[in-house]
Amino acid sequence: MAIPILGIMVPILVSLGAFVMVVYLRRYEKEERLKMIEHGMDPHAGRQARKGGGLKFALVAIGVGIGLVIGNILDVAGILDEEVAYFSMSFLFGGLGLLVGYLIEAKQIKQEQEKEREQQQ
Repeated sequence: MAIPILGIMVPILVSLGAFVMVVYLRRYEKEERLKMIEHGMDPHAGRQARKGGGLKFALVAIGVGIGLVIGNILDVAGILDEEVAYFSMSFLFGGLGLLVGYLIEAKQIKQEQEKEREQQQ
């Protein structure tokens, strides 16, 4: 009798706990911003706008897709086992996608800094 009730209560309690946690985190973030404003501080001063989030996600998705295709080719050819081929190629090409995203973002930051220096001179 206790096992079925536990099986129903655990997902409900986990969902409720996650909801309460999100509500309290948002509440404390709002209070923190209000306190910063009261003390004359800029609440957005420490945060930098995230640029290229969509680009990184797209490159990782493309990399994982390419990794799955190559993993399938390696599996069908018999070069690697199924699990090893799919996981290794997904992580390898997903990581390459992140690396490309990082390099593109670094190049954009460098160009923006050069433009700021030219405008200051």
